[in-house]
Amino acid sequence: MRSASTFALATLLLAAGMTGCTGSDGDIDSDSIDVPVWQVGDWWLYTFSTPDYSDDTARLVVASDEEEDGAAYMLAISSLTEARRHAVLNHNPFLGRVTHSDLSAFENGVAQPVLSFPIEKDGTWDFTLFSTEWTASVIGVTGSTAIIAGTASDGSRIDYVYDSGVGFFYSFIWTDASGTEQLRMMVVDQGSGHTGDVYFIRGGDLFSDTWGDTGADVEVRDTFLVSDHPSDGDWDEMIYFIDAECGSGSSTISLTLRDHLSVSALERIWGPGASELGTMGTIPYPSGEYTLTVTFTGSTYLRVRIAGGITESWSL
Repeated sequence: MRSASTFALATLLLAAGMTGCTGSDGDIDSDSIDVPVWQVGDWWLYTFSTPDYSDDTARLVVASDEEEDGAAYMLAISSLTEARRHAVLNHNPFLGRVTHSDLSAFENGVAQPVLSFPIEKDGTWDFTLFSTEWTASVIGVTGSTAIIAGTASDGSRIDYVYDSGVGFFYSFIWTDASGTEQLRMMVVDQGSGHTGDVYFIRGGDLFSDTWGDTGADVEVRDTFLVSDHPSDGDWDEMIYFIDAECGSGSSTISLTLRDHLSVSALERIWGPGASELGTMGTIPYPSGEYTLTVTFTGSTYLRVRIAGGITESWSL
């Protein structure tokens, strides 16, 4: 498989031919790229690929430019379903507040300069993303594009291309120390003047587990506590994501989620040969303790993720 750095070099050649852009102030005739100025309604359509989940496409939209006392944008998503998916899978680090000065994303409440403007060849800086400390180096600047590599002490890499013709990332690829691509983010289209409702869901992981080939007649029971968001109070809802597959013959899965009053909040049953991949849904008004009970028979696979969500929306 091609390395991420090789892919980044290839995307630079493609990016150099791109024209036009939302809110771009970059100087395409120099070896220095300035920070763009985004406008409310600017948007980017990205594909997201991960090793564990099916690919998805999301339209990121500038919902506000007045966050952090006027120092940051709010980058939201044009579909409530996609906003929920990104909240429960938590693989998109660039939703939410983004600073005006460096397009810095926030992780654990701290702005992280994944980009540092003006972008110039041989520039270096440090940031934290995916709970990992990175040192970024600008490999090259050509016209409107810059190739940047982030390296971590464990051998992980982030290879990304910023394009002032796009006004944001052209590509962003995170590869772990084993050489597995954990995230590939590629721009498909972009523009300005988006209209309609857009959403940002402040998510928080509540439960995640995977079971495969547990054997015949196995019951698993797990309890977890749904507490408030650390700073924003009650969750609006819980969001669940399920992948389930049963083999042939007598293979079955039964799933039940009950709250602290033993009221059933979620029930699913899969029979022989059944599969259900990428199913999402919501559970209203979460509070207190929940108990998840799963029974397996035969050849089975089940993955369950549950997150709390607080939804913000804007009408553009």
